[in-house]
Amino acid sequence: MISRDRVKPGKEVKQDQNVEQLIKRLDMLDERLDNMDSIITSLIERVMGRPLVMEVTCPNCGQTVQINVTSGVRLRGKE
Repeated sequence: MISRDRVKPGKEVKQDQNVEQLIKRLDMLDERLDNMDSIITSLIERVMGRPLVMEVTCPNCGQTVQINVTSGVRLRGKE
């Protein structure tokens, strides 16, 4: 009788390729998230001197969400 625990060599190679592809995709996702983090950090650093209001509309329900970004720097008025 043939043991059920044995894996066919072709199936093992395909599984290794699938794992390698998954690792590549995770690396790409990690790189994209790092790029997004850099862009968002840069944007926040530029606007820290004054408040920023962003309005985002939900594509599903159409509801508008306001996001207020403020800084710890007090704005100076005209003297």
